[in-house]
Amino acid sequence: MTNLHEQPWVPLTPDEAYKVFAGFAAPWWIAGGWALDLYLGRQTRRHGDLDVLIRRDHQLLVRRHLSGWDLHKTNQPGLKPWADDDFLRPPINSIWCRRAAESPWCLELMLMETADDEWVFRRNNAIRGPLNSLGRKTDAGIPYLAPEIQLLYKARPELLEKDKADFNVVAPCLEQAARKWLLDALQQCFSNDHPWIVWLTGMNGSD
Repeated sequence: MTNLHEQPWVPLTPDEAYKVFAGFAAPWWIAGGWALDLYLGRQTRRHGDLDVLIRRDHQLLVRRHLSGWDLHKTNQPGLKPWADDDFLRPPINSIWCRRAAESPWCLELMLMETADDEWVFRRNNAIRGPLNSLGRKTDAGIPYLAPEIQLLYKARPELLEKDKADFNVVAPCLEQAARKWLLDALQQCFSNDHPWIVWLTGMNGSD
């Protein structure tokens, strides 16, 4: 039998996700590479999945919203079914979703930490901000994670090629305030030991 992780992905598009979450009683945002493409207004590369971000404290709302879907929590290790009343706590931060057990995976739910009215960056709790600064919307009304915050999530010590490509395309398009916020956040996480800090420092100095 094929391992669950090896079963195929046919990800939803942002438009399809918007329809799936119609009527959902809590905020949600497209995340990952698609969030950056929605910010740019064009698709810049192929996406192997589709991420949707929700608040961790809203997870049982989305569990009910996707009732009837086949949902699996991560880091068990591997994937395990997500029961209706199972409130997921760290280090479980994502859920793989498909419409039925015989269907391909099509959506990954990502759980966002919050404290009062602020979102909290999981890898450095000192980095946080008002929940109303977390996302933006397309002209069609599709919510997506703010690009500077999404780039922070992509800024791991060992960068993936797709994340390098995303930064190279998106960073020059960021507003000055967003570039400064990202630079400050990266310096809190990495001191000055990250390649994106050098680029952002030079770009901010040229404004």
